[in-house]
Amino acid sequence: MAIRQLRFKGDEILTKKARKIEVIDEKIKTLAQDMLDTMYANDGIGLAACQVGMLKAMITYDIMYVDEKHPKKQPVVMINPKITDRSKAMVVVEEGCLSFPNVFENVKRHEKITVEYTDLEGKRKVKNVKGMEAVVIQHETDHLEGIVFLDRK
Repeated sequence: MAIRQLRFKGDEILTKKARKIEVIDEKIKTLAQDMLDTMYANDGIGLAACQVGMLKAMITYDIMYVDEKHPKKQPVVMINPKITDRSKAMVVVEEGCLSFPNVFENVKRHEKITVEYTDLEGKRKVKNVKGMEAVVIQHETDHLEGIVFLDRK
């Protein structure tokens, strides 16, 4: 599809709350593919729609992309993701962000989460995740609320 222009620190869109996606049409499917293309082109493992200038409640990620043991891509697209449960156990992880190149900070995140979302076929899903996947989803869903990882340090 297409690689979209990333939005960087200081861009007002990164501080705004995303709007819920009501209809999954070809525009949304194209945006999802463009987000994945943009994420991979920039060696990222996650991306929120606001990072490519769209105030839509959608995230993409692929935690296997940077894992040398798993060279195959395993992309995930989540529409209107909502974290519904969080573990009490926390982890501290060094995070970076495509919108903040070469900036890394330790961030405290929940070790395990449950997330509800809609996939590109319009099916409601519930996913229980832990580890890096949980961290990435928390990072990206923060973007949908206008929160960046530097706000969490």
